[in-house]
Amino acid sequence: VQLQASGGGLVQPGGSLTLSCVAPAFILEHFSIGWFRQAPGKEREGVSCISVSDGIAYYADSVKGRFTISKDDAKNTLYLQMNSLKPEDTAIYYCAADLVCAIISEKVMIYPINENDYWGQGTLVTVSS
Repeated sequence: VQLQASGGGLVQPGGSLTLSCVAPAFILEHFSIGWFRQAPGKEREGVSCISVSDGIAYYADSVKGRFTISKDDAKNTLYLQMNSLKPEDTAIYYCAADLVCAIISEKVMIYPINENDYWGQGTLVTVSS
């Protein structure tokens, strides 16, 4: 099942961008869903997620206070509002579902339960002047 991510682009440092991810309704209803990113030469990073069990949003320390995740069930869409963007936010951003999305041993954990499950195609965010 493919998720459809969009909204990437070129933005100046300090600017804002909102990513969208359209997903089938059954995914939004039954799975934790969130965003990952991968910059050139770096490992994939879990950015943010919404837990299906309690609706709580979690954020990586690198984006906490700047990014906001939300979803609109009526539109079958997940969002990532990104403010105060920095050059180090430059990456391909992916939405994905069926995640571990929780605090474990006092650390925010965001990772896919099964790598072959639900992923979007990625959208490029470039933060540069």
